[in-house]
Amino acid sequence: MVEQRTRWLLPIATVFIASLLTANIIAVKLVDFRWAILPAAIIVFPISYIVGDVLTEVYGYAVARRVIWLGFLANLILVVFVYLGQLLPAASFWDGQPAYERILGFTGRLLGASFIAYLLGEFTNSYVLAKLKVRTHGRWLFVRTIGSTLVGQLVDSTVFITLAFAGILPPGTLVPTLITQWLVKCGYEALATPITYLVVGFLKRSEGLDPYDERTDFNPVSISR
Repeated sequence: MVEQRTRWLLPIATVFIASLLTANIIAVKLVDFRWAILPAAIIVFPISYIVGDVLTEVYGYAVARRVIWLGFLANLILVVFVYLGQLLPAASFWDGQPAYERILGFTGRLLGASFIAYLLGEFTNSYVLAKLKVRTHGRWLFVRTIGSTLVGQLVDSTVFITLAFAGILPPGTLVPTLITQWLVKCGYEALATPITYLVVGFLKRSEGLDPYDERTDFNPVSISR
């Protein structure tokens, strides 16, 4: 477990949380990519998985676990205050209330699906990467980053699409939507692999860290180090 103070952990955690919050805000826009209709969040959400890989690889699962929960807390704060802002009486001359509610409003079903999918997906991603690092003895970083993303994003996409849209989208649309999102997110991770290598290499040299989670408690709600 990482005991010493680290120089880059806070900036890395900030990028993780910022990408998560940004994705949740811009996800309301649907983009026509000609070959698929996807939420605008597709351009930023995979970054949270890439940064999650970096956190687990460089700082270990226990640190990644805390950052994942911090991301959940930050998202919860965002949702609560966006909702409270929606309830405040609008100024008589301001005509943006419908737009505010349409863009920033959250339905209970979508919100629940998003929270559950985030936690299950991120913890699965971190767990798989940590286990693969031990199994591969620290070799083949690309196997760990891409392999963990394949599993984590599959869990995330399956849980979210199923909980949010089952019974709304026809089965003939639901499954292709799920598969398309999963493939695009995983492709994003694969393309970013050279950058991931550079960042991980820099951080390991700078922080002097390369932990192996051989005796780690992988319980997502554990407070142990």
